[in-house]
Amino acid sequence: MKPLTDSEYIDSLIAQGEHQQQDFKFEISDIRKIAKTLSAFSNTKGGRLLIGVKDNGKIAGVRSDEEEYMIEAAANLYCIPQIEYAARSYHVNGRNVLVVQINESLQKPIYAKNELNKPLAYLRIADENILATTVHLRVWQQSGNPKGELIAYTQREQLLLDLLEKNNFLSLNKYCRLAHISRYAAEQLLAKLIRFGIVESVYENHRFHFKLTK
Repeated sequence: MKPLTDSEYIDSLIAQGEHQQQDFKFEISDIRKIAKTLSAFSNTKGGRLLIGVKDNGKIAGVRSDEEEYMIEAAANLYCIPQIEYAARSYHVNGRNVLVVQINESLQKPIYAKNELNKPLAYLRIADENILATTVHLRVWQQSGNPKGELIAYTQREQLLLDLLEKNNFLSLNKYCRLAHISRYAAEQLLAKLIRFGIVESVYENHRFHFKLTK
């Protein structure tokens, strides 16, 4: 099969539009925003940035090498821990498009510094970068336990399952209120059940809810 030209390859990517594993950037004007996207890709399933492409898919082109330096700064200075990425420039109709590939991290969470230099972790959901909840942080924390963990099935677990069965969707706050347990205990239990595939998190109406896995 004949290999794709730069134009054909970039056109094929643009035709996919923005989605969970692809984001368009007209330009890089804010390193922190790029770090946020790098965090979201790293904490989810990886993805790629097409820099020099407008939201509508029109190619504007990368204006200078400064874009590459800003990507490097975002990955090395604004992400904690630093992330690895691959970048390549493609020449399309007299303009350059920079494609940055980010793999899913094996060391989660990857944090991004905000305007106050506070580290925050993000997830990639559809074409948005969403702030991870404390439950997600607990999942990653528990997953990093080299000793593994067994889950005890007690009345507390049964109550959570009963509440999820009855309510279909359950927020963290509502669970704490109905079960009369602390937020920390609720986060720990939800994280365990998510890790075991019994419960899943769902993002709807700008909020995370939890439900039984079908």
